[in-house]
Amino acid sequence: MRIINFSADGIKSAESKGFYDWVKSQDADFICIQDLRAQEYDLGNAFFPDGYHAYFFDTFDRSNGVAIYTRRLPKAIMTGLGFNDSDHEARYIQADFEEISIGSILVPPSSLDDPLSMERKANFLSQLHDHLEKILHKRRYFIFAGNWQIAHSINDIQQHNDHERPGFLLSERRWLDEVTHQLGYIDAFREANSDDDEFTWWPDENRQQGERIDFQLASPGLKASIEYGTIYKKQVFSSHAPVIMDYDYHFDEE
Repeated sequence: MRIINFSADGIKSAESKGFYDWVKSQDADFICIQDLRAQEYDLGNAFFPDGYHAYFFDTFDRSNGVAIYTRRLPKAIMTGLGFNDSDHEARYIQADFEEISIGSILVPPSSLDDPLSMERKANFLSQLHDHLEKILHKRRYFIFAGNWQIAHSINDIQQHNDHERPGFLLSERRWLDEVTHQLGYIDAFREANSDDDEFTWWPDENRQQGERIDFQLASPGLKASIEYGTIYKKQVFSSHAPVIMDYDYHFDEE
């Protein structure tokens, strides 16, 4: 099972740079896209590749937005996480199958110049922690693929001289510590790839400030199924690079 996650900086912009042409060569089972900046009704045929069921969760003002493409018809699609103060921002969509759920997630950004954004992100992460803890009791697997707006460790950032900024705050890194160490969720990429220079996002055009903030969190029970992980950097589709993960997971025949 191959899952690709990609934060698009606008899905129309990514399409114009060849993203969907590249997707056709990847034979992915799921493609999770974040930061659409578009509405489904305004998308043409190029955004609905053959062989995929496409599902979108967007906003009226074309901000944020998430999508999931799946080769298999899901039993259900869920939009939002039940967080009253953020679900209207179109930050999560989930495809449910018999024993596994695949989610596309876009965590809110934050800035030191905007205290409300700091509070919004902290509240989102707090509620998400509770959600991740709650679903551990469900008899199914989960994979959350997306843009988390957090670099977990010193190995996940290119510039090491600024340790107290949004996206690398101690409180944010501790949140990921709790999710992975205490709750047991797996950073799938790090399970497959331990290289230090693997980044997914570059806020600067010369790509001198890379960070790994795009990744997939998998249920503890999926740890042994993680086979391969890479970040595709040969083409530039946005300020983020696609993450490709392969799992030794097989769906029951219907």
